[in-house]
Amino acid sequence: MVARYRSKYALRITKPPVTRHASRITHYALRKKELVILLDVQNQQDDRDINIQRAGVKKVHIPLQILERSGTYQTVTAEISLCADLSKDVRGTHMSRFMEVLQTWSKEKMSSREIKMILEEVLNKLNASRTEISVRFRYFIEKPAPKSQLKGFLDYFCEFRGFYDKDSFRFILGVEVPVTTVCPCSKEISQYGAHNQRAIVKVNIEYRPEEFIWIEELISNIEKTGSSELFPILKRNDEKYITESAYENPKFVEDVVRDIVTILRQDKRLCRFDVECEASESIHNHNAFAYHREEVSSEQLSVTSDQ
Repeated sequence: MVARYRSKYALRITKPPVTRHASRITHYALRKKELVILLDVQNQQDDRDINIQRAGVKKVHIPLQILERSGTYQTVTAEISLCADLSKDVRGTHMSRFMEVLQTWSKEKMSSREIKMILEEVLNKLNASRTEISVRFRYFIEKPAPKSQLKGFLDYFCEFRGFYDKDSFRFILGVEVPVTTVCPCSKEISQYGAHNQRAIVKVNIEYRPEEFIWIEELISNIEKTGSSELFPILKRNDEKYITESAYENPKFVEDVVRDIVTILRQDKRLCRFDVECEASESIHNHNAFAYHREEVSSEQLSVTSDQ
């Protein structure tokens, strides 16, 4: 065999003529039969002695199916981040393998069970010790107006997060729910009116492996804690009802967070949760927020501060 370098990373190997008397045509054809070996650069040895905690892909978009509480499936466009750890002696991970795994799940049903299957596959393909995934999507729920009962679809940002190693698997369900908040202080000190605003409530829950919690169930519990929930379609009688009922139910962001924590503490299916409420203040150019996190043990509730 005759070998020569084509470039820094590709090696060209060319076969010589079969016999000394081969014709020019045969010789030319053989020279065209070349084998190019591409070096696996990411598998090269690395001597900097640094383990990488996360390496992978972000902002991958694929269609998925999410089970609704009604029993039907909703097709969503998911934005996915998928990663794994990388050993200190390997230069780079195999990015294409993440994409190969994700593409096989395009248009498939997705829940905590499938999340675990994806992470197991990545762990094996990349010979990693730990993998993570985030699947973020808009989820639509049909809601009737409070008085006219006109129905429309309201969208909510939802997220499935998974963490997997050879010894354990964790699944976290996250939702972002818009609500209206009326300021209690503004109402108290004003002769008439009170400033109000839209607030976003972010809740992440981790429930026990043998349990299941519906997206709709979690969102419904959160919506109850604002001064008012939001609706896609409102007529005048709906708007009047919401304005007056919200005014009679003023809430600070701290009130919203405490009310949600009270609800979640009563749910024995949960292992841990965190809650944040952020309001886009209508009379300020800044936002107001409150946050709380708890971990539930089998013995008692223990509050863990956010480090």
